[in-house]
Amino acid sequence: MPIFSTRVLTYLRCIFRLFIGIWLTLALAGCDFYSPSSQLEQIRQRGEIRVGTLYGPTSYYQRDDTAQGFDYELAQNYADWLGVKLTIIPAYSTAELVELLEKGKLDLAAAAIVVTPERRKLFRFGPGFYQVSPKLVYRNGSPRPKDLGDLKGSIVVPAGSTGEDLMKELGKQYPNLDWSINRDADVEELLKQVADGEVDYTVVQDTVLARTQRYYPELTEGMTLAKKQAVAWAMSKLPDDSLYASIIDFFGQRFMDGSIAKLDEKYFGHVQNFDFVDTRTFLQRAKSLLPKYQNLFQTHAKDVVDWRLLAAISYQESHWDPQARSYTGVRGMMMLTEPTAKAMGVSDRTHPEESIKGGARYLQEMMEKVPDSVPEDEKVWFALTAYNIGYGHMMDARRLTKQLGKNPDAWSDVKEVLPLLQQARWHRKVRYGYARGGEARNYVNNVRQYYQSLLWLDNEQQKAQRREALDEDDSSEPAPSAERPTIIAEVVKQITAH
Repeated sequence: MPIFSTRVLTYLRCIFRLFIGIWLTLALAGCDFYSPSSQLEQIRQRGEIRVGTLYGPTSYYQRDDTAQGFDYELAQNYADWLGVKLTIIPAYSTAELVELLEKGKLDLAAAAIVVTPERRKLFRFGPGFYQVSPKLVYRNGSPRPKDLGDLKGSIVVPAGSTGEDLMKELGKQYPNLDWSINRDADVEELLKQVADGEVDYTVVQDTVLARTQRYYPELTEGMTLAKKQAVAWAMSKLPDDSLYASIIDFFGQRFMDGSIAKLDEKYFGHVQNFDFVDTRTFLQRAKSLLPKYQNLFQTHAKDVVDWRLLAAISYQESHWDPQARSYTGVRGMMMLTEPTAKAMGVSDRTHPEESIKGGARYLQEMMEKVPDSVPEDEKVWFALTAYNIGYGHMMDARRLTKQLGKNPDAWSDVKEVLPLLQQARWHRKVRYGYARGGEARNYVNNVRQYYQSLLWLDNEQQKAQRREALDEDDSSEPAPSAERPTIIAEVVKQITAH
């Protein structure tokens, strides 16, 4: 009996050990089931992706109660691709954005973030999708800075910005460099302070400066402070690569299908060249002339385009002069030819309303003729090309674009081909021959610049009206209507006064 009992016990011990071994093997094999899900899976289970950004003219802003911006549109595209909701979490400084990312309150940061060696130590970055270079900015009329070692004045940069990192590095090379950090102002606020003469210099990326000059023409580029650097999305450094791998895949597809190029064209394609005198004149005329005709633009742009775009076209055509006349015989605020005016039912081209009405009708006609293969948000640029040089020449440019292996439905490709219509070797190959294609490209770029300025001015005026309404509610004493700003006149008055 004792011998049997010992054998049984030994057998039972073996069975128990085997059972434990099998259980451990199964547990280890099924560790994925018991371990927390990946970061990407958590985002999908949550049904939203939390993206931090900064308010600014390139990343994220509200216009007409609609969110816009390069990073915002790209983030929305990514959220749609994942099949989740986009939750934007705006920050007021790069330092605040970094803190949110470090605390895990963001899945990623998308705010025109420049990739630097210092930042790579802290964060993981997705693919760079455009490049920028830092510029020293000063007010037009002040002595032009020639060398950082002999700079007259102080440089102020936002806390946590690329400008701060750059100043720390340049400070080693120029120990007497006078610079400081502003923890309360963002880039756009500092640019306004430079334009107003309250700050001597600041440092911003070239893309931001190019757009902001349309609102504050006093801003001038002093010098380039470093080589071009890539802009990318930032994520926390985690052992889990799921979100990073997904972003790599997403950007790869967006580069291949042209989505990145399209956004680059939308936000930066028309701001390469800046003309101080032209911009200043435009802002002054927006104050003195546009209020007289705004109701006409609003009335006749309805169901065609944004009224501010129609106003921008008119400014490009005539500088809002009803008596304008060119050497080719086109006349009026929309500079219509006699045949076009007749076809549009315009009897007097110098009559403001008739001209605006006829121009709106003609633009609508051109837009309706643009092929449906052109994306809806780019049709207007093709239509404007047709408005300027004729529909046939615009279609010639599209055909030539296709012959050259580019996309005839992408404005970014067609606008580069347009100047070829002036070269004999190319216009001999197209149906309608020679055309001033280079002028047409500049024409569209100019209209887009004026349009962006009007959008900003009108948005500032609306904000001023909302602030005024709040002040009236607080005081319970409505201001007399005569004291209310007229459309955008007061905003432009403040900008052009200095």
